Amino acid sequence: MPYIKQTDRLKLDKVLDEYMKVADNLTAGELNFLISSMIWYLFDNKKGYTKANELMGVLSGVSQEFYRRRVAPYEDEKINENGDLT
Repeated sequence: MPYIKQTDRLKLDKVLDEYMKVADNLTAGELNFLISSMIWYLFDNKKGYTKANELMGVLSGVSQEFYRRRVAPYEDEKINENGDLT
């Protein structure tokens, strides 16, 4: 879950601020490159099943949370706007 304490977010704010300067212009491939680079770096510095499992869990959690918090509400909007399948 991305819900870390506000005080813990402070150390990440500078990195995130730099990323946000270019975020709107990234292609899907470039975003994939950034995410893959971070994950591969973390794995390569501590190779093993536990680290691999942890990182795959992070990626899965990010995907599920993105769907739950952003995509599903958007889809609900479109259902209300355009009608459901049935």
